[in-house]
Amino acid sequence: MIRIILYYFIQCTWGAVQSALGLIYFILHFSDRHYFYHGAVITEWSAKSSVSLGMFVFVTREPYFYDKLKNAYTMEELSQRLLVHEYGHTIQSLILGPLYLIIIGIPSTLWGFLPCCNTKRRAKRISYFSFFTEKWANSLGELVTGQKSMENLLID
Repeated sequence: MIRIILYYFIQCTWGAVQSALGLIYFILHFSDRHYFYHGAVITEWSAKSSVSLGMFVFVTREPYFYDKLKNAYTMEELSQRLLVHEYGHTIQSLILGPLYLIIIGIPSTLWGFLPCCNTKRRAKRISYFSFFTEKWANSLGELVTGQKSMENLLID
């Protein structure tokens, strides 16, 4: 219980900027399904991608990459691995505080959405999760939860 209280305290102070943004998204998606995961507030939304903002995590209901991986993983397993990955980003927020959006948020968004990055990943068969922000999130998520994350799965 002390761990959860400390988690919230740090996210609301040291991680206040991203948690405030997360709260805004939470309010905008209030009608979606919500639950708690290791203290984080999880929202399942219909967007194709997932994002972590402080203690708020927004995960896609149906990962767009499931069709590419359905022979190896169930939808439930991929969703759980994605949740562990996104939870890893909340730990990055605890560590980096006000620097999270600069060090993790912006580079991660560019890596995920810039057409040149998408083209490079597809052409060279590079995992989205090999980028430093994503690899670190995987490691932290696995360390804290004891569960498998996205590893180096090819999703593009």
